[in-house]
Parts: sequence; structure tokens; C-alpha cells
Amino acid sequence: MFFRAILAVITTVLIIIISYISSGMATGQTLKAQVPGVYSFRLGEFTITALSDGTVPQDLNQVLTNTNSAEIERLLHRDFRTNPVETSINAFLIDTGDKQVLVDTGAGQLFGPKLGGKLQVSLTAAGYAPEEIDIILLTHIHSDHSGGLVENERLMFPTATVYAGKPDVDLWLEPANAERLHLDRRYFDEATKTVKPYLDAGKLKSFSGEIAILPGITARPTPGHTPGHSFYVVESGGESIEFWGDILHFGSIQFPNPKITVAYDVNSNAAAKQRAKQFTRAEKSRRLVAAAHLSFPGVGHIRAENKGYTWIPMDYHWRD
Repeated sequence: MFFRAILAVITTVLIIIISYISSGMATGQTLKAQVPGVYSFRLGEFTITALSDGTVPQDLNQVLTNTNSAEIERLLHRDFRTNPVETSINAFLIDTGDKQVLVDTGAGQLFGPKLGGKLQVSLTAAGYAPEEIDIILLTHIHSDHSGGLVENERLMFPTATVYAGKPDVDLWLEPANAERLHLDRRYFDEATKTVKPYLDAGKLKSFSGEIAILPGITARPTPGHTPGHSFYVVESGGESIEFWGDILHFGSIQFPNPKITVAYDVNSNAAAKQRAKQFTRAEKSRRLVAAAHLSFPGVGHIRAENKGYTWIPMDYHWRD
């Protein structure tokens, strides 16, 4: 652990120096390059590390459904935001001491050279190598969650076993479903490109129902956004956290009004019902939540407010 901490410090310092030098070479450039997004904290005997895969701009007038532009503008204005919004892509590493478990893999190369695809840099900055990852838990099969599994036709996590909900595996790895279910073929092509190589290598395990992945790590199906969408409950030393995937996408919009849906939902009605159910349960349980698309690091609690909910980010810690 001491060696890993020293390696992480050295790597981060080098990345900061390189970023500073490269950004300063452009005449008149005042905005320095961001350093990799990494934030670690303890959960009982485990170490949890939030890893940024970068951000992407989203035009909410194009993405959101079951709402209107006036409501979107009002809710964004309330949170001091404007459209389009900058949306985080967060992955998370669970270090149990014996196993390295990665929740989601970001977008990889699927969004092009400038959007997303920064997970590997963040992972390195945290002091881990992709070859060290033992298990990958996909909350669901979608570009920005499973896209980082393969880059340039190469398995980025060659020693890892990938877990995903069986309904998602059955849906997205069968191209004929695109026409049959009137779904965007792009999702099927991307799943074939990034997930199927692990299936072919015998490294993909699908599951149905609630199952224990490892001691202290449980998969819980939460269908709606996709039929195989799942989140993962992690417990250690009397503490717990839930990794939510796409239970929600846009906090400024969907916390005050959980009924608002997104065009990416396979079943928007089921997604809205699932979101309302999980918001209510999380607020009552007071359990820590890690969200894929809330502003990095995307970890906090949900509290009821007026007729909806609000997000309370966890405290930032940096001390000896």
C-alpha cells in the first residue's frame, strides 16, 4: 500500500508538470490543462477511488423527455447553470485489499478524441495499472459505461472478469434486436465492439437477480434505463455505499422532478419509476451514493426537499 501511494504521488506530480509545460507552450493561453480526476476515501476496510473519465456537453432540450424548455430553463437557473450542461462521466475503483474492482469503464474512444476516454489516465494517477483490475462491474451496457473495455481492438483490462446484467447482455449483443425493438443500432455496434470481445475470451459473466459478487459486494437489479441495469451495494466495517450507474443523469433536473426522463432510456416509464423508488429508499436509508453523471467525484447523499429531492455532496478530505 505504501509503494502504491508513493507511485500515485510521483505519477500525479509528473502529470501536473507535463500538463503545465504543454499548456504553457501555446502563446496567450491562460487556462491550464486539468489534472486527472482522482479522489479516494475509506469505507470500512476498503478504499474507494472515484475516477474521472472526463466530461461531455449535453443539450438538455435535445436529451430530456417528459418536460419542456421552460421547465428545463427554470430548474437550471435555480442551480446557477445554463444549457448545454457539462456532464461528468465517473467510474469507481473498489480496493478490498485482496481484489481491485472497477465499477464501469467510461466511454473509451467512442465519443472521439476530446470527449471522455480519460479513465486510463486517472487510473494511472491513482497508482493502479489496468492489468491489476480483477473484476469489472458494469452498471449497464451503454457507450459511456462499457466503452472503455476495448480500445484499438485491444482488451484494456486483460486479466479482469466483467459482470453485467443478463437482460443487457441478451439485448445489446444480439444485433437483430435493433430493428425488432426499434432501438438505435449504434448501441448494438458499440456493444459488439467493446463487450463481445470479453464474451469471446470467456471473461464475461452475466447475472440475473440479486447476487453476491464478492464478500461485501452485491449486485442488485434496477431495470428501467436499460433492462439489465443494476447497481452495486458495497459494505465494509459497518459502512456502505451504492454505485448507481444511470438511475439519474442530470441532478439539477431530476432531483426536483424525478419524472423527467432521457432519450437514452430504453423504457422511460420504468426508468422514472425506478428513480423515484431509489430516491425514496436512499433518503430513508441515509446510505452513501456514488453516481456516474453527477459532478465529479459524484459521491454524496440524497435528501428530500419540498416535493422532490436534493443532493448533498460528501465532505472533501485531504489531510495527513
